Formats: sequence, C-alpha cells, structure tokens
Amino acid sequence: MIKFIKSIISDIDSVFDRDPAARSRIEVFLLYPHIKAIISYRIANKLYRKERYFMARWISNRARRKTGIEIHPGATIGSGLFIDHGMGVVIGETAIVGNNVTMFHGATLGGTGNETGKRHPTVGDNVMIGASAKILGNIYIASGTKVGANAVVVKDTNPNSTVVGIPANEVNKDSKVVNLTEVVNITDYVK
Repeated sequence: MIKFIKSIISDIDSVFDRDPAARSRIEVFLLYPHIKAIISYRIANKLYRKERYFMARWISNRARRKTGIEIHPGATIGSGLFIDHGMGVVIGETAIVGNNVTMFHGATLGGTGNETGKRHPTVGDNVMIGASAKILGNIYIASGTKVGANAVVVKDTNPNSTVVGIPANEVNKDSKVVNLTEVVNITDYVK
C-alpha cells in the first residue's frame, strides 16, 4: 500500500514540471482527470495480472466514463505519465508506456487491426505525444521523441526526433522554420 501511495504522489509531482497551471498537490489530485484514470488503472492492472479480467475491465470502464480516458488494464505504464486535458485518450492492451511521458487529449496508442499478440506501441521515456496523434501497431517510439498533433505514426522513430504528418515522418533538423507573420500581415485579418 505504501508503494502504491508513493507512486501516486510521484505521478502528481510529475505534473508540476509539465503544466504551469498546476498549483498544488491537492488540486492535481482532486481536479486532474488523468490522476483518477491512473489510480484506477493501477488497481485494475493488479487485478488483470492476477487474471481477474472481468473486475479489471469493470474498473477500467468506470474510470473511462468518469474521466474520458481509456487505459486498458493490460497495458504497462511507467511512472510520471501526464495526460493533459485527457478527454479521448486511448491506451491499448499491449501498449507499453515509459517514464515521464506526456500525452495530450485525443491521443491513441492503438492497433492496426492486422496484428495478433503484441499489437500496440511501445513508448520510450520522456516522449511527448501531441493532441489527437495516433500511434498504431507494434512499433517503438524512441525516448525523447516528440509526436506532433494529429500525426499518424506507423513506423519506429529515432531517439530525440520530432515526427509530424500523415503518415508521420521525421522533421528535417536543417529545415527552416517560417514565421507566419512575415508571410501574412495578420493585422489585415484582425478587426
């Protein structure tokens, strides 16, 4: 029980590094839906590992209804997972999520429908997954990777890379970033 409480405190504390809106532990504990989802996941995961599948899925489904976050009790999740805004996040049964991963709303760690056995992604440590990004299949998202919003990732990534697009490709580190205010005079559109 002490280990369980320490893991929850660690999950709560990890929020402060990644969310400037977080003000206190009690606020994060009571008001951040991902904490409720993670607590439910950790309980369901223990039951799942003891082959008490129905009870594990029941807890998982209740958490999904309350938080909008679906974490299959068979998934493997490290410490410090932060799901910002949460709604619509899905983590599949055979997904493995490393430590200090940040996911935004609508992100999916799912299968392609063409695989059996290990069919969901493995995500390394310190990965950031943008809003509505879809990471599909038994692929590896290397540590330090940043996945852009709405990206669809279907192949392994390189460590410390940034991937964007549909299908996602690594952004060329030498590419020039365009300042949109130089391309369009924004004041023409503001009334």
